[in-house]
Amino acid sequence: MIHRLPPCLLLALLVLSAPGHAASWREHPSWQSSFAQAGVKGTLLVYDEKADVWHVSDAARARQAFLPASTFKLFNALVALDSGAVRDEFDVIRWDGKVRGLKDAPVAEWNRDNSLASGMRYSTVWFYQEVARRAGEQRMQQWIDKAGYGNRDIGGGIDAFWLSGALRISAEQQISFLRRLADDRLPFSPRAQEIVRRISITESAPTYVLHAKTGWGTRAAQNSANDDLGWYVGWVEHAGRRWFFAMNIDLPAAGDAAKRVPLTKQLLAQLGALPQGS
Repeated sequence: MIHRLPPCLLLALLVLSAPGHAASWREHPSWQSSFAQAGVKGTLLVYDEKADVWHVSDAARARQAFLPASTFKLFNALVALDSGAVRDEFDVIRWDGKVRGLKDAPVAEWNRDNSLASGMRYSTVWFYQEVARRAGEQRMQQWIDKAGYGNRDIGGGIDAFWLSGALRISAEQQISFLRRLADDRLPFSPRAQEIVRRISITESAPTYVLHAKTGWGTRAAQNSANDDLGWYVGWVEHAGRRWFFAMNIDLPAAGDAAKRVPLTKQLLAQLGALPQGS
C-alpha cells in the first residue's frame, strides 16, 4: 500500500532536504562597493548566530579555499597545549637571536622571547613554527583529521604547511572551525579551548568582546598576478549575541594589509555586530 503524505508535510520535507537549508545566505552588493572604495578585492562572510543567517559579499569566493597563513595559529595553539609543546599560554620559548620581519622590515615583537599568548598577539611566526615542530607531524595530522580542518593536507613541512604548503581553508570553513572553538566542541581539551579563546581576544569593551586573528599568505591569492593574501577571522560577542566572520582579500601591495581590520569592522558595525565607531 502506498501512503501519501499530506501536501504540507511533503513540502516541509522537501525544504529540509534542500541544500543550504540550515541557514540562508544573503548577498550584500553594497559591501562590494565598500571593498572597491578601499581599493581591494575579496570576500566577507558573517554568520549571525541568533538569526541563523549568513551575510556575504562574493559567495563563490567565500567557498574558495586558500592558505590559512597565520589564522592557523588558533589551531596550532590548541595542538601545542594538548600535545605538551608548551605548558600554558605563559610558557616562554627563548628567541634564537635571528632577526625576522615582514617584507624585509624587522618586527620588534618577533625578535625577542615569546609565549603562546604574545605569539598570538603579535603573530610571531617562529614561535608557532617551533611548537609545531615539538608537536610533530604525526600528532599534527591526527589533530587535523579529528577536527576536520580545511582540506586536512599538511604537506610541505611541519613548520611551513600553513604558510607555503598544501593546507587550504575557505572562509566558510574558517567560520565552522570558529563556531566549534567558541562552543567548546572541538576534539581538544576544554582547558586548551578556553586558553585559546582567551588569548584570541583582541578587544574587550563594556559592550562587546572581539576575538580575532589576522593572516598574511605570500603569493597565496590564486590570481593571475600571484598577489599575497590577507585574512581576518574571528567572532564578536555583543548584546547577548554572537557574529562569526571570515574575510580575505588580495594584497597586490603590502600596504593593503592594513585595510583588513577596519573594512571588516565597518561592515560588522553595519550589521549591528559592533557598536558604530568601535
